[in-house]
This record gives sequence, structure tokens and C-alpha cells, in this order.
Amino acid sequence: MNAIRRQRLAILVLTSGLVACATAGGLPAPGECNAAPDASRSQYIIGYGSLMQEESRKRTSPRAGPAHPVEIKGYRRGWFARPETVSFSTTFLGIRPDRDSHLNAVIYQVDAAELRATDKREASYCRESVASPDIKALEGNSFPAPDGQAWIYVNKPDRVGAPDSRYPIVQSYVDIFLSGCLEQEQRFGLPEFSRECLSTTSDWSEHWVNDRIHPRRPFVHQPRAGQIDNLLARQLPEYFSHIRIEGGS
Repeated sequence: MNAIRRQRLAILVLTSGLVACATAGGLPAPGECNAAPDASRSQYIIGYGSLMQEESRKRTSPRAGPAHPVEIKGYRRGWFARPETVSFSTTFLGIRPDRDSHLNAVIYQVDAAELRATDKREASYCRESVASPDIKALEGNSFPAPDGQAWIYVNKPDRVGAPDSRYPIVQSYVDIFLSGCLEQEQRFGLPEFSRECLSTTSDWSEHWVNDRIHPRRPFVHQPRAGQIDNLLARQLPEYFSHIRIEGGS
């Protein structure tokens, strides 16, 4: 069995839904921020924004295991994450607990050093544990749950805010997010995965700027620009038509 196949089996095993660790008290308390991981257990990260894109994810976790598509229950994804900065910046994707919501994402295995590096990257968020029953594999298989810990990065309460002229949504970040969604859709044959990324993301706004380096020829710097624009135009026409070019009127 090759390494990728073993990683795939491990991810699918994690998402099977058995709850032994949770019921036995093997998980950190819900809402605990950046809890120390159990060194004796495998570690997994759930990515729902920029971490869905392989290139972006590998910059922080170059040795991470392959990412696999999953559905996560109990959280709402939206444009409400504010960075810790006093200068003009952007609004990023974040998540908040919501028992009636779900979102699609990816899950991948990391080592202890990569987990620490991701904590540093996601300093405006809290890493919280996710129980196995709230993770559903989207590849059509299931196995008994392993002794692993799954983590997701949740907004800190004081870093929440709606997009505005000072903190708009920026196209370069939308591109990274949707590129990751398209990667999963095409790699695993999930035809609705990208649309699900949009439909399970709230708080879209007309405060949205196109900051691509060369917006008249975006495919030079963003190979998926045409696919992304077509997807946005179909799914979010009320916002897409108001995107302004960065630096324009």
C-alpha cells in the first residue's frame, strides 16, 4: 500500500463517526483555545479557507498529509474575521459555533511542528477540537475511528467584524479560497463542492475589491480566474456585479 493510500485510509478512518474518545473525556474541553495536543495521538487540521488550497497550505505545512474533503457540523463560515492590525487591511474568512449550520472543508494530518506553525499563522483565531461525529467524509467510505485529534481554527470574539471600506473582502483571498474548493471538486469528482463552498459561506458584502495584479489578464497570475469568476457570477450575482478594481473609482 503506497503512502498516499495509507494517508487516505487514515483520514477516512478519522471521519467514521465513532465517539469513544469524546465520551471518555479524551478531547479538550469545547471552546478551549490552542490546547496542548496529546503527543501520543495523530494530529489533524481542518481547513476551511486559505488552508483548502494546496499551495497555501504547503507554505506552512510542507510535510502535511494529503487533504481530503469533509463536511463539518456545528459551525458557520463567513466573512467576519478581522486581523490584529491598526492599518488598512482586509476581512478574512472565519467560523463561529452554530449548531444549525455546516460547511465543507478539508482535513489533513500534520506533525507537532506543523501544528505549532499553523497556530502562528492563524494567530487571530483559536484552535479548538472537533469531535469525530461532527466530521463526515465526502469520499463515500468509512472505517472505525483511530486515536487521533482533529482541530479547527475559530474566530476570537474580539476579532469579529463585517466587511467595510477599511476592511473589505479582497479578490486575491477569494481566489485562494475557491481555488482550494475547485482542487477538491476536480480531484475527488465532487461536482457541487465549489458551489457548496459559496452556499455555506455567509456575510458576503459589496465592500469587495479586485486586487489581482493584472485584472485585465488575471489568468497570468491566477490560472483559475475564469472558473472563479464564472462561479461567482452565477452564485453571487448581486455582489459580483459590484466588485471594484483596486485603485479604481
